[in-house]
Amino acid sequence: MNILINAHSARLGGGQTYLINLLKHLPDENEFKLFVYAPASLELPADPRIERLTTAWPTTNPLTRFVWERFVLPGVLRKLDIDVLFCPGGVIGTTPPTGCRTVTMFRNMIPFDMRVRRAVPYGLQRVRNWLLERVMLRSMAGADLVIFISDFARGVIESRITVRQHATIPHGVPDLFKAGTGAQPRPLFVPQDEYLLYVSRFDVYKHHYEVVSGYARLPQPLRERYKLVLVGEADSPEAGRVQALIDTLQLNDRVVVAGAAKYQELPAAYRHAALILFASSCENCPNILLEALGAGRPVLSSSVDPMPEFGADAVAYFDPRDPDQISETMQKVLTSPDRGEELGRKAAARSRRYDWKVTAASTWRRILAL
Repeated sequence: MNILINAHSARLGGGQTYLINLLKHLPDENEFKLFVYAPASLELPADPRIERLTTAWPTTNPLTRFVWERFVLPGVLRKLDIDVLFCPGGVIGTTPPTGCRTVTMFRNMIPFDMRVRRAVPYGLQRVRNWLLERVMLRSMAGADLVIFISDFARGVIESRITVRQHATIPHGVPDLFKAGTGAQPRPLFVPQDEYLLYVSRFDVYKHHYEVVSGYARLPQPLRERYKLVLVGEADSPEAGRVQALIDTLQLNDRVVVAGAAKYQELPAAYRHAALILFASSCENCPNILLEALGAGRPVLSSSVDPMPEFGADAVAYFDPRDPDQISETMQKVLTSPDRGEELGRKAAARSRRYDWKVTAASTWRRILAL
């Protein structure tokens, strides 16, 4: 079987992490060849069954990539006698030759969350989300197989369209995030004091503003004991709004805006935290929450779906839009060592359900069965 993966859109962390783990765990099957279009920044495994393809087209631009997928890629599929075209980015912009099956994924929830879309200022990004919603629905309706990464996400799509075949296969958690993988030194970007940790890039639906507001409402002794550390890209307008709040509340000595951190340093940051927060209200499969579970520390999460699907009873939940509830949930865990230890044990056990080997094996099994 010849399989072509069109991963030109996998330019950022999440998309690349998925592909790296999928390609690292190929099945014990020699009767297939894998051709991959991917950004040059994505290093492919050294496997004789994998061949990187390149094109002179400027595929980093969505418009020219659309033209390439529409008019050039079909010829490549015919030339290489491709049996399955896999588009993990969620968009199939190609009419495949007869006999070539198509597979896509649903990974981007933002175009389907009207609350988030309404929060986006009028402009190109609003138009992009409107177009993505329609193109993704058409791609999933026409695909021979759609891979969902949460049951919640599958429900969102199946309320809109009928898909031919589907599978729900959540992402895995790398072993380096899981407790018991050895001692890890405290990263330089976290304080020497005890701290509460929230890892996420700044955006409205990540609710950093509400998290800081909730932290400010903790009793003073708790604020004096625990700093709040915010890790994630901080170059957005929302980051400026959060920083203004920190200034207004005079919390500059208690709230650390650490900015982006290297992915390899995050496991240690989780491991040394007194408590881990995850406040997003728009997710498909919350990778950050899954990685946080692996640290074996108490985890507090948004109660918005699909977070309870992944955290179950191993997590304490709050309404991410309610600073009072965020504060109350933090206070309950911070003032109850037994509850914190219980949550930490349950989190570590829960994280073992999410394994990239299992994710990859399930994915390849469904694709090869087409």
